[in-house]
Amino acid sequence: MTCLITCCGFAATAEQVVIAALGDSLTHGYGLVQEEGFVPQLDRWLRAHGANVRIINAGASGDTTAGGAARVEWTLTPDVDGMIVALGGNDLLRGIDPAASRANLRKILEAARDANVAVLLVGMQAPGNYGAEYKQSFDDMYPDLSQEFGVLFAANFFEGLAAQGDPGAVSQFMQPDGIHPNAAGVAMIVDALGPSVLKLVDKADGEG
Repeated sequence: MTCLITCCGFAATAEQVVIAALGDSLTHGYGLVQEEGFVPQLDRWLRAHGANVRIINAGASGDTTAGGAARVEWTLTPDVDGMIVALGGNDLLRGIDPAASRANLRKILEAARDANVAVLLVGMQAPGNYGAEYKQSFDDMYPDLSQEFGVLFAANFFEGLAAQGDPGAVSQFMQPDGIHPNAAGVAMIVDALGPSVLKLVDKADGEG
């Protein structure tokens, strides 16, 4: 069920930048209490780094790129200045053709362009079990689309965890399902992704 959560309890001021985080369970905060989820932790990180921002949680557990494309129009309300797009994990889990995922992401980016909303596109890295061709097609769609639409790009949502190197070390930052990060894992993801979101805030503020 789609859940839109405002991470601060007051209305946006004229100076405040509003960012919608369009994603799946990783964005929504699956398995975590609200304040430990990705959006609340990112909100706190951005504020600690001086950003006057309000993050809207537009994450829906189980969502694919198709789901994101279907709901992007009503996610982009008039008060939204920027959007984080972090989708594709469930496409991977279902083995969806990367060509279909690419087309869906293109629809999302087209909607953002039409709404004059700045975007940070966050990539995913496919495992090798679908074959080298699938992996290359999936991995390449993110940088390709970011270049095509001229949007900000972060290569890997899990960069903060990937930096650990050792898979054994990473496991301590994951929930028991091995798919979703725990609160400490989310903090590491936010630390790595935060600088890219700050660039989005600055760009959105300039376009708003």
